[in-house]
Amino acid sequence: MSGHSKWATTKHKKAALDAKRGKLFARLIKNIEVAARSGGGDPEANPTLYDAILKANKNSVPKDNIERARRRGAGEEAGGAEWQTIMYEGYAPNGVAVLIECLTDNKNRAASEVRTALTRHGGSLADPGSVSYLFTRRGVVIMPKNGLSEDDVLMAVLDAGAEEVNDLGESFEIISEATDLVAVRSAVQEAGYEYESADANFLASVNVPLDAEGAKKVFRLIDALEDCDDVQNVFANFDVSDEVLAEVG
Repeated sequence: MSGHSKWATTKHKKAALDAKRGKLFARLIKNIEVAARSGGGDPEANPTLYDAILKANKNSVPKDNIERARRRGAGEEAGGAEWQTIMYEGYAPNGVAVLIECLTDNKNRAASEVRTALTRHGGSLADPGSVSYLFTRRGVVIMPKNGLSEDDVLMAVLDAGAEEVNDLGESFEIISEATDLVAVRSAVQEAGYEYESADANFLASVNVPLDAEGAKKVFRLIDALEDCDDVQNVFANFDVSDEVLAEVG
């Protein structure tokens, strides 16, 4: 299991107290708008929109904001921006590879923000293809344990295309091909289980182990990148032990 999964789970738990909630809301609203534009405004017929709305609801985004974003994306209301997805590649301290996924209406601004965040925190931009080969797009479903065993989860999702189930402590991480994400998420629902998130993420094939000092540097860089208005997701190939994660806090 990658340290990034542990770090993402730790951050998820702290989301309710996150001082950057405004930025999180903006990011989730963008996702809804883009999903509605690309796949239609009906969540029941658009799995990507369904999951984007679910995630916004779980993070307490006001329902009016969610509905306005859905309507803008679907063309039912004026004011939607022309968002484009751009992927930047770079390096964090200790040789950690990073993929930075942006959703922006201004490519020059996004590039400038990403470059500044990297260089201020000991990182650097890399040429396209320099680090992306280390990552593969995978379906990732996170679900709370709620008294379930790993076997319970496997039985529910194996036929839907799930390839592995990882124990994250208080939750399970279900990995699948990105194309099987919706089927796996649906299998979880059909089994009557709750899930926290269902996303197509980039998972690394090779991870860089970090000590506490290295982890602090990399986490500071990731925080700086996630502070950028145009950055939607940051993926990195670091690995930290539970002991190091506890030390970093």
